[in-house]
Amino acid sequence: MTIANIFNLVALLVALATVFGYVNHRWLRLPHTIGLVVIALTVSICLLVVDAIVPALGIETTVRLTLINIDFEDVLMKGILSFLLFAGALHVDLDALLKHRWAISTLATVGIVISTVVVATLMHFGLSALGLYLPFGQCLVFGALISPTDPIAVMSILKKINVPQSLETKIAGESLLNDGVGVVLFTVLVALTTGGEHSLTLTGALNLFLLEAVGGVAFGLVTGYLAYSTMKAIDDYHLEILVTLSLVMGTYSVASFLHVSGPLAVVIAGLFIGNQGKRLAMSESTRQHIDTFWIMIDEILNSLLFLAIGFEIVAITITGSIVGAIALAVPIVLLARLVAVAGPITTLGLRQEFSRGVIPILTWGGLRGGISVALALSLPESPHKPLLLAITYGVVIFSIVIQGLTIERVVRATARP
Repeated sequence: MTIANIFNLVALLVALATVFGYVNHRWLRLPHTIGLVVIALTVSICLLVVDAIVPALGIETTVRLTLINIDFEDVLMKGILSFLLFAGALHVDLDALLKHRWAISTLATVGIVISTVVVATLMHFGLSALGLYLPFGQCLVFGALISPTDPIAVMSILKKINVPQSLETKIAGESLLNDGVGVVLFTVLVALTTGGEHSLTLTGALNLFLLEAVGGVAFGLVTGYLAYSTMKAIDDYHLEILVTLSLVMGTYSVASFLHVSGPLAVVIAGLFIGNQGKRLAMSESTRQHIDTFWIMIDEILNSLLFLAIGFEIVAITITGSIVGAIALAVPIVLLARLVAVAGPITTLGLRQEFSRGVIPILTWGGLRGGISVALALSLPESPHKPLLLAITYGVVIFSIVIQGLTIERVVRATARP
């Protein structure tokens, strides 16, 4: 695409986000991000219906070509994800995170693996019962891409509901960390199941996982410290905002070049600047300007991301068997989430006390979002990719709309004495 085409496309998305946001604010009054998904989804379905009635208009083809030009996977995974992860980590209290470090780290690692295996096993046998064949390796890949809770979706909802502080810390902390872990696990499983002479061995996969995860954390600490040292030596909020922008973009780009986890690196750098940096390297004026700047970045990019999620249905081929597969996947993913949460929390609960309702809230509040869709779109071309993409999209829509709209009720029902 030319620069002019990219500008026009971004202008269209911003205009649609503004119009849809206004409609939602005036009449629907849903949480902003959920409202954008619902309206975009409704508009997409209406366009598909009109196209089916009057095929000569070619609406579906035009929209599909536009979505292909957007390249959702590239835009999210190699573009706005780094900004959204940094913005989320920037406002997380590290002391509270460390206080619950065992629960958060266990959920973000062991929990992801448990969920991946449970999803893969149940989907493999469930799809076979529906007459749909999906190799177990591909089921594992699906489990890896759908198991991480999306920090972008989770944190946009947490802003709107009254969750106990300890629970909010666990949910936000887990979603920030398990995103990076999930992307690494997904990368390893795709490499293992792709086949061919260059496919990974189990030992090679473990080494890759450790390189990506540990390397990402270490690299985030290094870049975070460099940005912190730079900001400590100056007192100019214009320049310090530029330092944070450079930190995000540089960390993510170089992490990809070094083959370490970009998401984990950006999260660690964001935690460093949001805590150590704010306390020791920023004046009060700088803190206020940086917070305001990144809140605005977060809100704008979230709006564009959830708008794009709502439009992605046009790229999905819907059939009766696909609907059945989605109906099967939704409860399986929720059950896997329950197992992945209940096991670690129950085990850790023998040594420490958890808030009331922690298991149902963590289970139902584990929203999936654009990251899962982007990972599904990034899969190598194969006969199984359309099915995996459709199932992923169905689970994500259910998660954002149904779970997102009802999580506050679950909190009220389970977290209150």
